[in-house]
Amino acid sequence: MAVISIEGMEFFAYHGCFKEEQVIGTKFRCDLFLEVDTTKAEQTDNLHDTVNYQEVFQLVKVEMKTKSKLLEHVGRRILDRIMLEFPQVKHARLKIRKLNPPLGGKMDFVSLELES
Repeated sequence: MAVISIEGMEFFAYHGCFKEEQVIGTKFRCDLFLEVDTTKAEQTDNLHDTVNYQEVFQLVKVEMKTKSKLLEHVGRRILDRIMLEFPQVKHARLKIRKLNPPLGGKMDFVSLELES
């Protein structure tokens, strides 16, 4: 087994419980770790024998564009689609960071980690 990671994906999106967050939006950063058997790809050097990073990125991008009140909700949507569309993924871990959250004080981010 190998772990394929796609880290530091950055999106501008409209997730949050406050109405302002769903209007103004903010930046989010996502890290994704996919456990995959890469044995065949190691031998064949063929992209079809592994997970295509570009396709995964596009999937995350689409889900990040869909508004959610909770990071838990958008995170579960992302993981469910990955597990459905990439059956070669045996395990996935996702970290979503909401940069500059409006919590009434200075902080870099809040984050959520989910696994599937």
